[in-house]
Amino acid sequence: MGNGAGELTLRFVGRKEGRALNTAWRGRDYATNVLSFPYETEPVLMGDLVLCWPVVKQEAADQGKSVEAHAAHLVVHGMLHLCGHDHEDEAQAEEMERIEQDVMAKLGYPDPY
Repeated sequence: MGNGAGELTLRFVGRKEGRALNTAWRGRDYATNVLSFPYETEPVLMGDLVLCWPVVKQEAADQGKSVEAHAAHLVVHGMLHLCGHDHEDEAQAEEMERIEQDVMAKLGYPDPY
């Protein structure tokens, strides 16, 4: 997106809907923390992010993080997916994590890793 224009839908869903979406779109039968659905239309729309709120809250508790910081990290993570980043191999994962750490620091949050 050259000019920075964009539109984003951010949804918070329960485990049932999160699991159904993950199963339908990724073939994985469990509720995951964040799903990214990029749009092909540029520069007006970027895509949808869906956060499964019960999973986000449980992960934050399990990891000793605030829900706010964990949710912010997942929004950043999902946005990077919408922008074409991925973490399918080690090099991609390291690059994506570096960007996430930088963005989170600029937003005033601790290192999510």
